[in-house]
Amino acid sequence: MDYENILVERPAEGVGLVRLNRPRAFNALTGPLMDELMSALESMDTDDAIGCMVVTGNEKAFAAGADISEMAQATPVDMIDMAFIARWERLRSIHKPVIAAVSGYALGGGCELALACDMIVASETAQFGQPEINLGVIPGAGGTQRLTRTIGKALAMEMALNDRRLTADEAARFGLVNHVAPVAEYLDVAVKLAAEIAARAPLAVRLAKDAVNMALETTLSAGLAYERNHFYALFATEDQKEGMAAFLEKRKPAWQGK
Repeated sequence: MDYENILVERPAEGVGLVRLNRPRAFNALTGPLMDELMSALESMDTDDAIGCMVVTGNEKAFAAGADISEMAQATPVDMIDMAFIARWERLRSIHKPVIAAVSGYALGGGCELALACDMIVASETAQFGQPEINLGVIPGAGGTQRLTRTIGKALAMEMALNDRRLTADEAARFGLVNHVAPVAEYLDVAVKLAAEIAARAPLAVRLAKDAVNMALETTLSAGLAYERNHFYALFATEDQKEGMAAFLEKRKPAWQGK
């Protein structure tokens, strides 16, 4: 498929890579870009040759927010009709893991896009922030909710109310990112992580992701029951039999995704 705002690659076995490609606008997120991004991820999600995806921008910017020109004069009805934020929600329906590889600016909608991914690998220059308060609005695509669940109320409050920015090292310290790497290496680190995950048992990866996400949505008792049901369900798969046989036989398992 031909895209105008993104580039799609397969940099390693089992890995799909999507690059946001509006460098002159610091990868500002427009409706068409988000539609292309979600379409690409949804296509990879149904591709048996791909087990994990990476979303990235360029060294200067992951995404420096939404394109304000699209919404500067909008009314509430306009915003509802544009369904702009609904595009972020499509990411929640992706079954396979998605890793954000972030360098430079990840601000506003860009920060929310990274937060909506399952893991984040950051370069040393990465900068995370929710500066919507400077525009007279608030984060609308999950910033207040996902940040609070990840880094806690006090810091999320400062980011939302006073445009506090987090460096890569701060983001790692507060649990927002998984790894920090030099600019020349951060994408390779993200692709390596994705390739390692893609080499795991596909159904187990899918259900593990689902169970971890459920922990943010429900009570501990309900979450434990949800996890237990996923655990039991995997005993109906060929991969469970293969994985345990391979362990006992001291060999590498051959996953089938069945």
